[in-house]
Amino acid sequence: MIQGTGSNVGKSVLVAGLCRAARLRGLRVAPFKPQNMSNNAAVTADGGEIGRAQALQARACGLDPVTDMNPVLLKPETDVGSQVVVQGERLTTVKAREYAALKPRLMPSVLESFDRLVATQDLVLVEGAGSPAEVNLRPGDIANMGFARAANIPVLLVGDIDRGGVIAQLVGTQAVIDPDDARLITGFIVNKFRGDPRLFDDGYAVIGQHTGWRGYGVAPWFADAWRLPAEDALDIATPYQSAGFHVVCPQLSRIANFDDLDPLAQEPNVRVTMLRPGQAVPGDTDLIILPGSKSTRGDMAFLREQGWDQDILAHHRRGGHILGICGGYQMLGHIIRDPDGIEGPAGETPGLGLLDVETVMGGDKRLTRVCAHHVASGQNIRGYEIHMGRTSGPDCNRPFSLINGQAEGATSPDGRVTGSYLHGMFSEDAFRASVLSGMGVAASGTLYDAEVEKTLDALAAHLETYLDVEAILASASAPFSSHTN
Repeated sequence: MIQGTGSNVGKSVLVAGLCRAARLRGLRVAPFKPQNMSNNAAVTADGGEIGRAQALQARACGLDPVTDMNPVLLKPETDVGSQVVVQGERLTTVKAREYAALKPRLMPSVLESFDRLVATQDLVLVEGAGSPAEVNLRPGDIANMGFARAANIPVLLVGDIDRGGVIAQLVGTQAVIDPDDARLITGFIVNKFRGDPRLFDDGYAVIGQHTGWRGYGVAPWFADAWRLPAEDALDIATPYQSAGFHVVCPQLSRIANFDDLDPLAQEPNVRVTMLRPGQAVPGDTDLIILPGSKSTRGDMAFLREQGWDQDILAHHRRGGHILGICGGYQMLGHIIRDPDGIEGPAGETPGLGLLDVETVMGGDKRLTRVCAHHVASGQNIRGYEIHMGRTSGPDCNRPFSLINGQAEGATSPDGRVTGSYLHGMFSEDAFRASVLSGMGVAASGTLYDAEVEKTLDALAAHLETYLDVEAILASASAPFSSHTN
């Protein structure tokens, strides 16, 4: 199990790289994360949803993602409450203080999913969440040491030197956690070093002396990590690029399933900007993408608070293009109605009015992979839907796509505003090239899936160079195996 001294220390990328390294060694390997908190979900082969980081890790293993890889997914709906998804299906919505009482009831499902993976693999690589040093959260824990103790598996602790204070991160974690928890930690990794890792030899030795743990290496910063599908919206951007076709995406407070942007960020003639709260839409914007949201009405209000509604309308008046995906599609209509209080208090919220449609929340959640035919380009799309609500209106008579011959999405009369419930559309190379070409962007020939595979191979090679991967993999079988042995 890979645990970290804090959030965003690089656990997800490390697990993905180790998964690929193990697979390249001929091992049957699968990823596992007992509990994840993310609104960026992937639809699985078995019809559920898991965190997108585990979907990437599954890809690194050469596997189709299944719900057992992330049995508990928390999807924040407000600042104090989250939807709880267990083994791919919604269980309930709880406030943070209520979740503490719920956690012990979830451990059997977590262990059940883990057992099913263990039974079919040579190796399961587990990712923790947050940090085991958050000892106030230790009672009932299912994400870090609570799970490690229940499953009786060895733990590697990862510190992030890029943040500074990595010696204190690692030594301090040992100092505050329960001694029985600390005994499960077999070693440590120092991650995200910039420069020559040998410069940290003395600090590395100090950590080992104070903790008694084995060091498995110092991993330098992996510069191409941005090429992998991002789980955090802040990780999406086109680095080192100040020119080219400009795609802007407002970072909504409950932004969800924004993987549509990853392939665009790979295009050499495209730059992607995640617009942070308080920033105005740049005047050189060519395409605004309104992303999905876990709380469409709440994020419509948030969008107005930032003044983005006026910026978007001005962009449209200047002749700019706008694409709304899922919740973003709903925001483009005249009104969003929620008579049953699906997303919060019952009521309705005016939209941007750029599409002649309206949305009513309700009905069953649609959670499915789909193959669609894009009407404007004639290209086929593989994607997925993950949403509540139904959208209808005159602009739906000009659909974005056809799914099994049925109209999906909507287009404005001038063709510059479109909306669709399809996520993942830009992963299709021919579709992406056709859409960009229609907006004057020269074809690049970028093959998105091939680039992701190449980056995973490079990540595995990177870890093989700087970490003792052989010893890391060997530690999975001694002194612990699984709680079933």
